Amino acid sequence: MNPVQSPAAMPLRELTALGQSIWLDYIRRSLLTSGELKRLIAEEELRGMTSNPAIFEKAITGSNDYRDALAALQSRKGLSAMEIYEALAIEDIQGAADQLQPVYAATGGRDGYVSLEVSPYLADDTRRTIEEAARLWKAVDRPNLMIKIPATPAGIPAIEETIAAGINVNVTLIFANDAYEKVAEAYLQGLERRASQGLPVDRISSVASFFVSRIDTEVDARLDALRGTGPSEATLTALRGKAAVANAKLAYAIYQELTASERWQALAARGARPQRLLWASTGTKDPSYSDVKYVDELCGPDTVNTAPPQTVDAFRDHGRAAPALLDGMDEAPQVIEQLAALGIDLDEV
Repeated sequence: MNPVQSPAAMPLRELTALGQSIWLDYIRRSLLTSGELKRLIAEEELRGMTSNPAIFEKAITGSNDYRDALAALQSRKGLSAMEIYEALAIEDIQGAADQLQPVYAATGGRDGYVSLEVSPYLADDTRRTIEEAARLWKAVDRPNLMIKIPATPAGIPAIEETIAAGINVNVTLIFANDAYEKVAEAYLQGLERRASQGLPVDRISSVASFFVSRIDTEVDARLDALRGTGPSEATLTALRGKAAVANAKLAYAIYQELTASERWQALAARGARPQRLLWASTGTKDPSYSDVKYVDELCGPDTVNTAPPQTVDAFRDHGRAAPALLDGMDEAPQVIEQLAALGIDLDEV
């Protein structure tokens, strides 16, 4: 990649040096056509992108980027609103994948991905999720695409089936560690099915998108609701803003145990890539917290952080690249236990 380094870009490059890939949780056509995405890749080592229907809705309805394309599609009789949306989204995803292809090539398929989500309306339908994943994979036709599938009860078997079919998967909407363990198991089983059939496992990638800021938002609200009901103010205040990072550290400990297991090593010997944890929902919701809280505190090796543009800008300006994820790993269970003692179970949040 382009070796250009500017002082402003250094914090993002330092994340890469520490083993964490920074992805952008955003897409918009002008980002692709203006050269800004290419600049972020070349100068700041941006290594991937994620999208979802809400991001596309804001991009399409909140800009003039799609005016001409929309007019052309609307002139074609018989297209539904969903078909028009999908045509616009696929074109953007293909463009982003093409611009990220050099990253994909240079990292041997570790990074350089862009994600496209299956319809949220299919979250409880395993069969149709599998079919939709295969259809979108074929429609985009890029090796550095990841299909987003939610970690719902119906999504778990769809994840396994999609991995077994040789399709890259970004598993989204993971909030609890019991769900993460099921996701990791689905990935392993999908790879093992391929290996048992003599199919390659070295060209498949997956990330497990673990949501963070939303956890603190929910837990903090529950802590605040307990004020005046018995627990001390000091205890409640001390636990605010601690749940998400502690939960993420426990997930990372599971990841470390998994990748050290004989079961995983057998797949790794065949060239399989680990399913990295991806920290999602990393834009700070509470204005009393640092606007780079979920980047600063979750920096660690073999992880991905997908951040919205404002968080990337903030980290570029005053972020601190240090392996903070590895600090206080032993203290994370204590936070979870303290919350449980107050009746707050993160597996139910």
